[in-house]
Amino acid sequence: MGTSFGRGGATQSLQDMANADCIVIQGSNMAECHPVGFQWVSEAKARGARIIHVDPRFTRTTAIADKHVPIRAGSDVVLLGALINYVLTHDLWFEEYVRAYTNASFLISEQFRDTEDLEGLFSGYDPSTGKYDPASWAYQRERRDSAPEDAQTDRPGDAGAPSDASAHDGYGDGEAEGESHGSGGPPAASEPLRDETLQDPSTVFQILKRHYSRYTAEMVREACGISEADFEYLARSITENSGRERTTCFAYAVGWTQHTLGAQFIRTASILQLLLGNMGRPGGGIMALRGHASIQGSTDIPTLFNLLPGYLPMPKAELETVQDYIGAIASKQQKGFWANADAYTVSLLKAWWGDAAQPDNDWAYDYLPRLTGAHGTYQTLTEMLADEVEGYFILGQNPAVGSANGRMQRMAMSHLKWMVVRDFSLIESATWWKDGPEIDSGELRTEEIDTEVFFFPAATHVEKAGTFTQTQRLLQWRHQAVSPPGDCQSELAFFYELGLRIRERLKDSGDPRDRPLLDLTWDYPVDDDGDPDALAVLAEINGRHLTGPDRGKPLSSYTQIKADGSTEGGCWIYTGVYADGVNHAADRVPGQEQDEIAAKWGWAWPANRRILYNRASADPQGKPWSERKKLVWWDEAARKWTGDDIPDFPVDRAPGTEAPDGSGGPDALDGDDPFIMQADGKGWLFAPKGMVDGPLPAHYEPQESPVRNPLYAQQPNATRELFPRWDNLTAASRGVPGAEVYPYMFTTYRLTEQHTAGGMSRWLPYLAELQPEMFCEVSPELAAERGLEQNGWATLVSPRAAIEAKVLITERMTPLESGGRTVHQIGLPYHWGVGREAVVSGDAANDLLGITLDPNVHIQESKVGLCDIRPGRRPRGAALVDMVTEYQQRAGLTPQTGNERVTDPARELPGRELPAGEEGQG
Repeated sequence: MGTSFGRGGATQSLQDMANADCIVIQGSNMAECHPVGFQWVSEAKARGARIIHVDPRFTRTTAIADKHVPIRAGSDVVLLGALINYVLTHDLWFEEYVRAYTNASFLISEQFRDTEDLEGLFSGYDPSTGKYDPASWAYQRERRDSAPEDAQTDRPGDAGAPSDASAHDGYGDGEAEGESHGSGGPPAASEPLRDETLQDPSTVFQILKRHYSRYTAEMVREACGISEADFEYLARSITENSGRERTTCFAYAVGWTQHTLGAQFIRTASILQLLLGNMGRPGGGIMALRGHASIQGSTDIPTLFNLLPGYLPMPKAELETVQDYIGAIASKQQKGFWANADAYTVSLLKAWWGDAAQPDNDWAYDYLPRLTGAHGTYQTLTEMLADEVEGYFILGQNPAVGSANGRMQRMAMSHLKWMVVRDFSLIESATWWKDGPEIDSGELRTEEIDTEVFFFPAATHVEKAGTFTQTQRLLQWRHQAVSPPGDCQSELAFFYELGLRIRERLKDSGDPRDRPLLDLTWDYPVDDDGDPDALAVLAEINGRHLTGPDRGKPLSSYTQIKADGSTEGGCWIYTGVYADGVNHAADRVPGQEQDEIAAKWGWAWPANRRILYNRASADPQGKPWSERKKLVWWDEAARKWTGDDIPDFPVDRAPGTEAPDGSGGPDALDGDDPFIMQADGKGWLFAPKGMVDGPLPAHYEPQESPVRNPLYAQQPNATRELFPRWDNLTAASRGVPGAEVYPYMFTTYRLTEQHTAGGMSRWLPYLAELQPEMFCEVSPELAAERGLEQNGWATLVSPRAAIEAKVLITERMTPLESGGRTVHQIGLPYHWGVGREAVVSGDAANDLLGITLDPNVHIQESKVGLCDIRPGRRPRGAALVDMVTEYQQRAGLTPQTGNERVTDPARELPGRELPAGEEGQG
């Protein structure tokens, strides 16, 4: 993202929000979805901070805020971009911070063309593939040969040619590219040309100014439905509360991420926070709020198809050797600690395969799976429907209810030979074959389904030991309170036993394909119940020395990890959690016995730092920007960095230090390079590589939108991941024939009283009583327009499905004027599902959703869709299918509808047809 460490670990600690002077919560209902963390927002307000909630709905978060700014869902880049423009045009940017700590002065290739030049597209776009070649986004760079001085910028013949650090980047084709560059971002030019005056039109600073010049208060009113007065309030609030003496914090959750432009929402906020000098400082940063305890942990040690532990990218098929792989993800010439990705990789391979991982076999690199493209959950879904997947494990998920396009999910399960469900209860994903909506509609018949479903009861969090990693990258140890009842097992016990059984079956195998399983280090100690010792797993993740006088001792820091096979560790960013053989995730020193950093409560990766990039909390000379916001500083007498937090910088690197020529890695960091995981040590206002949909965030409309893009002829994100199929139809956006059939927007959200897809709450009568029925929130104006009655029934119809919900008429939903029309937004909680096992059931909101993905991280667009709403209950049986079909036909929908990539009618570009094989299935 340019300023993030990994896949979204929050830059600050949650309790640091109490130090903010202004908090903007956008894309989150923090009070209801993160109630424990919200205490720090309340603390900040008690200290005098201003709280602003930007959200389509008035919620419990809004009730505590100083100001509610209603917004049309999906238009956030316009608002954030206009704030960037406001900061730049009013000269409110933190000049000394920006000049020293960002890439504002770096020169970009003269071949670069912006959205202003190409009606919404950047240079390098290939309409036949729907992908960008980022070559023209590169830095201009100094050459290390004898080229004359006037030849040191990119020439037309090598426009934007990659630097020596990225020439062999195997991750440049866009396939499964989201997060493929790991924690450190992509390699970039090691010596980019600069203009310290910031006047050259090719500087990042000038490009930024031009790019956001049309993002104005008037445009915010037009696109977002936000009044100019509300925009001015927000702009003044963040600028008056940023600078040397004050800091502003942003907080977001899936209200930002679940969009086809989600990663760029976050990028826009990062740019704004860098311009205001709020990164790496107390009360600043961007909080990536996590819904429950180990969502962050499940990306750190990932359950994602394209990542290895510690945000190491999964290898691609064409990277045949470990040297190919390491050369593709990092360069020894780039700055910062990501240059040591070779050490992190080798140490991981040693942890997994022990003595079987040796230099002569590439450290068992061939044992790793290889990517041949995107293999995420939605790609797997379409493969299931094509009978290309035989088996499916569902672990702590409920795709029959909780994933986009629920009908597709349930139909796909009927194509499997077998599936395993591990959960507390017989969730809908375990019972769809007998009581799902398609059984009632007649689309599926139980006796004709061949899928064999295995249900394994799971242990709850109080019935197992281990760590949670939460929003602020904090590992906290949970002690086992009671033993799981009956046949319930923890995930650790289940997979350990499964591994033992598979290895026993394969023990006599001579097939090379079985060696990765047989050579795994699988020797965890077990307790009296036969469960693996979770602490032993944590120790393996932490890592240990394998040779020398410290052989067998735990590593204490990721800086000790080596690339020569002398260390092992399961996740390099977690190194130190078990330093000195002490489980620091279990540290529990009470808050009143610590300072505000609370370094002895749990353990935060990396190295127990609570605020990332905290070198930026001091000025280039190493002095705190202000006494009020001091955090770490340079101690001239001791010749080291010190302070209240663990310095996120080489501790002996003095301010003013210039790295030696030819150096790389941590040694190449200058004394004013605080962003130690970036390839150039700077915060990226402009991303020369790494974001597959553009180096700067630009506003595109959602896949389904009630308005035309007011900024560009290009309507949606041209690189979004499409699934054009008959069972995944898209509503036409405004201005296209048939758009009037689905005239209203809907958005999904979470309730405090229910939990995710309901598997942990709808089976409990006490929680079910608090939120007993599926409902929809509508404004009084929409209710009057459509004849809806309070507590009556409504039917909502999208191009994918029709559901029913009880009507809640409330002024919390605000009609907005956008795109020259009144835009009504409908709120839908996503906790219900159809089945007979739960205490309460109801139609699932996610059945209405289509599947279109953000191209960077492959996340679905769950926060914006189009529908119709009408009074009364939905039809039953086959009549329900007939209703959905009648709407589709009336709108004239086909798989091509809404799936055009380039939407500028004046642009004559080839490749508008659907690629072969994407015609869809009936």
